[in-house]
Amino acid sequence: MVSMLAEITELYDTKVYSDKGILIGAVKDIILDTDEQSIYGLYIENTNQDLVEGGSAISIPFRWIKAVGEIILLKKFPQKVKVPQTKDEI
Repeated sequence: MVSMLAEITELYDTKVYSDKGILIGAVKDIILDTDEQSIYGLYIENTNQDLVEGGSAISIPFRWIKAVGEIILLKKFPQKVKVPQTKDEI
């Protein structure tokens, strides 16, 4: 169990790239599914505004990850992520 924790903490601040090689942002937190005892996704703040509306924080499902090393490469990512409006903006 200790080695798994060490591997998870190594993901923090790792840069995440889209399937087209475009920087999305860096991992700020890991979202865990405690029921399944698995990683649910990666939480990224200060995202690339060309890919994510307003550079908003997003969660990327772990199943979208293609490779993990010095960077994280995704196997898919939307062309543009739109952020839902809040009640104040409606």
